[in-house]
Amino acid sequence: MSRTGEISEIWRFPVKSMRGELLNRCSVGYKGLVGDRGWAIRDDEAGEVRGGRNLPGLLNSYARYLESPQAEPYPPAMITLPDGEELMCDDQAFNAKLSKILGKRVSIWPILPEEELDHYKRLPADIAEVRRLFAREEGEPLPDMRDFPEHLRDYISPPGTYFDAYPIHILTTSTLRYVKSLNPESDWRTERFRPNLVIDTGDEPSLIENSWIGKTLYINGVELTCIRPAPRCAMTAHPQGSDIEKDPKVLRTIVKDADQNLGIYCEVKTTGQVNTGDAIEIY
Repeated sequence: MSRTGEISEIWRFPVKSMRGELLNRCSVGYKGLVGDRGWAIRDDEAGEVRGGRNLPGLLNSYARYLESPQAEPYPPAMITLPDGEELMCDDQAFNAKLSKILGKRVSIWPILPEEELDHYKRLPADIAEVRRLFAREEGEPLPDMRDFPEHLRDYISPPGTYFDAYPIHILTTSTLRYVKSLNPESDWRTERFRPNLVIDTGDEPSLIENSWIGKTLYINGVELTCIRPAPRCAMTAHPQGSDIEKDPKVLRTIVKDADQNLGIYCEVKTTGQVNTGDAIEIY
């Protein structure tokens, strides 16, 4: 094994596509950080669980747990709405308030058992809709999704979870420095890209984590298998709250100069706990 960096940030997102919480430590299970994407929003008018690609207004609310989750079912999260009001997500008034903010009828749901397949069903989408969700301009390619799990063609997430494809998303400081060097005018804060772990890999700008695909990261006893780069969609360009502005140039840079990807997806091989400052070894 060789050391490749250390954890500089740990992010958990209690509600899919809402802003999350910065932690000093977190338990890691086979479904990722314990409590991550423990809740999600269903578009009751469309009949589908949806995230920020379809409901970008979700990015203007914050979610955090008042008590540390230990196992499913996860506790309700406290939501800070765009106007500053705080409301528990299981409050009877929550769905009506969020529906008014988003301009459509929605409801919040905890993770349901993987056998509840109808809950996770994906609606059909034509190529025009896919291009809209990925915010690709004319002449820009769509991500090659052929090596993603086949069940994602039918379901919005692996049933029994609310993460997009794989349980852990990793981003490095080297990658952020690389894209910032190409487009210094844009805001490249990690919150825009919603990683679970940010790894400090030093000052050299590069897409270093792409070289980890197929390898294993060892972190304080936790082992993560690096599966594939993470293709980026419209969410990277959306505003988040009052401090992250809309910026389509972020996505244009990623599509043109990073082969449409930023960060990598991982699966959990061995569970445990991770902490900020933990060394990252690779083998």
